[in-house]
Amino acid sequence: MTDDLMKMLDEKMGKTKIILKEDLNAVRAGRANPALLDKITVEYYGTPTPLKNIANISAPDPRTLQIVPFDPSSLSDIEKAINMSNLGINPSNDGKCIRLSIPQVTEERRKELCKLVRKMGEEAKIAVRNLRRDANDALKKAEKAGELTEDELKKELDQVQKKTDECIKDIDEIIENKEKEIMEV
Repeated sequence: MTDDLMKMLDEKMGKTKIILKEDLNAVRAGRANPALLDKITVEYYGTPTPLKNIANISAPDPRTLQIVPFDPSSLSDIEKAINMSNLGINPSNDGKCIRLSIPQVTEERRKELCKLVRKMGEEAKIAVRNLRRDANDALKKAEKAGELTEDELKKELDQVQKKTDECIKDIDEIIENKEKEIMEV
């Protein structure tokens, strides 16, 4: 039982880190990054479709994103979706593709983005701590039910704590790297 619990804990903590990284990709750091558009969905023939599924997104230079739709008739729908996405970037449409010029980020905005990144990191840490609590509760129930001895419980609780500390250290590292990227001019 404890092996299954540890596997599940590892899996969920890994997912938490993956979700954090995906969320951080959407934070605009002043550099063109195609991941900036990952969360955008386009109304394509009446179906909400992720932008990356209906267009090729590239970064021809550090300040520009270029979106070339597979179906040229979807150009206006893509443009509308970008305008409604609250990215703060105005798309320019030349009839064949859409270009997004990423503006330079001000020092004040960089500090705000760092605060946002720290908040996202804190939310990920809270999720990890909740996973730890759930695992500890499950272990204590197993001990009460007689499936674990007191010594085994202590050993397992220590193992859960080690995994939690490792995951939180990884999250801190991810946040630190993103802050460096944001503060880079």
